[in-house]
Amino acid sequence: MDALLKKFLKHDRLALSRLVSVVENRSDQLAKIMDAIHDRVRNTSVLGITGPPGAGKSTLVNQLIRQIRQKKQTVGVIAIDPSSPFSGGAVLGDRIRMQDHSGDEGVFIRSLGSRGAHGGLSRATRDIVRLFDAFGMDWVIVETVGVGQTEFDIMEIASTTVVVLTPESGDTIQTMKAGLLEVADLFAVNKADREGADKIVLELKNMVHMNLSSEAEAWEVAVLQTQAANGIGVIELFQKIEAHEQSIRQSGSLKKRVHKIRGIELQEILLETLSKDLEKKFREDPRYQKIKQQVEIGELSAYAGAAKLQELP
Repeated sequence: MDALLKKFLKHDRLALSRLVSVVENRSDQLAKIMDAIHDRVRNTSVLGITGPPGAGKSTLVNQLIRQIRQKKQTVGVIAIDPSSPFSGGAVLGDRIRMQDHSGDEGVFIRSLGSRGAHGGLSRATRDIVRLFDAFGMDWVIVETVGVGQTEFDIMEIASTTVVVLTPESGDTIQTMKAGLLEVADLFAVNKADREGADKIVLELKNMVHMNLSSEAEAWEVAVLQTQAANGIGVIELFQKIEAHEQSIRQSGSLKKRVHKIRGIELQEILLETLSKDLEKKFREDPRYQKIKQQVEIGELSAYAGAAKLQELP
């Protein structure tokens, strides 16, 4: 591991790939890895791309990679895919639409299985974002699996979130109305050459306008039309993404968000550690096994059992 970390810090892409695998598998070496890269993390720009299935997120990501590379900047992409019920790995693998960039040393694409994570985000995503950051990537793009209204976890990872919709997303907007405004920094109505695009754009703009208040932040959520398959509207979208990144850095809101995320992460790590510790005790400690059996056969309620377990030294 020491040799691997040394290569990583010298920008060895193979070392990066191997460390991503170690982090994704939640290895016992995880804490050592994250401690080793901690001082290299710069809070790089993290772009979240989310929205319902079929909205064209992968195609749009492919076009955004082009924009980033035209500026001679580097980018790491994390594509969250549905997990295989057999292996737990990503079903779709590295996105076919992004393979145009497979030979580009300035692009690193990795697909991760969601592994059942609520909100469509793998538990390892945040750690892998930090790996990309410490490696020196100028941008990190996180494309979520597209499970609909539960995709709020992206807010705890991305500095800018683009919600991708299509002209047929009317029902989606109705069911996601409150959550959409909470998640989105930008809306991209993709496949905008289809009928109904102007209508959904107007509806989204009305939603944004009605949500504004006197205490609103300096940034107003923008609504743009794109045709990712043809590269139309992507330049304008990326300009807005850059503008949002600049806005949150200048206003100090990014710093506040980073502080909040670190606190959330601490709680998650503690819960993960405690969960593993409990699993071990249930396997090895007869006292834990006895109380579990009493709950299972109905001698104790689950609440009473939990209280008894907390009293154990």
